[in-house]
Amino acid sequence: MTDRHSCPQRLAAVQAFHDQHDFRNTGGEELACRIARMAGECADLFILLPGTASAADFDLEDACWQKMRKREPRTVNGRIRVAEFRDT
Repeated sequence: MTDRHSCPQRLAAVQAFHDQHDFRNTGGEELACRIARMAGECADLFILLPGTASAADFDLEDACWQKMRKREPRTVNGRIRVAEFRDT
């Protein structure tokens, strides 16, 4: 069964994740890093992503929640970073 939540609930979940890992005080909210990661056609992604998911009959909401459950904060060079890390 998939988790179904509204946008405000998703935003609250992300904020709770940031609060839980104290991003504000551990470098996880470094603005320059966040802008660099978001740069490059964000508006296009907001248009293309749901359209592609629809065309492919892909459950974007389910994928979002699966990814949120896999996110794990790690400290890299003294700064906290979040990604789905795999030891290779």
